[in-house]
Amino acid sequence: MTDDPTPTGATPDEGSPDDGSALFERLRSDLEGDRAQLGGQLEDLAPDESTVGFDDEGFADSGQVAAEVGEARTLAAQLKEQLDDVESALRRLDDGTYGSCEVCGQPIGESRLEAMPATRWCIEHAG
Repeated sequence: MTDDPTPTGATPDEGSPDDGSALFERLRSDLEGDRAQLGGQLEDLAPDESTVGFDDEGFADSGQVAAEVGEARTLAAQLKEQLDDVESALRRLDDGTYGSCEVCGQPIGESRLEAMPATRWCIEHAG
C-alpha cells in the first residue's frame, strides 16, 4: 500500500479551482451568444443603400437624417467595442488566461465573471 492520499483514478487537483470548467463552458456559451447578437446588431446598423443619398428633391429634413446617421455611427462604435471585448474574452478562454485579471494576475471572482463575462479585470482594478 502506498502513502499516496489520492484516490485511485483521481487526480490531485480534483475539487480544486479547475471545477470552474463548467462555469467557463457556460460563460463561453454566453459569450458566443453575445458575439452573434452584437454582430447581428452591427449588421442591422449598416447603412441602407436607399437612405445613403440625400439627393431626393422631396426630402425636406436632411439634417434629421444626418443626426440619425451620426447616432447610428456612435451606436455602431459602442457595439464594435463590446464585440471586441467579447472576442478577446473568447481568445483568453482558448489560451487559458480567462478569469485572471490583466493587471495583477489574480483570479476574477465568479460572480463578477457571471455578471460581466467579457471583463478583463478583477473588481480592485476595474475602476
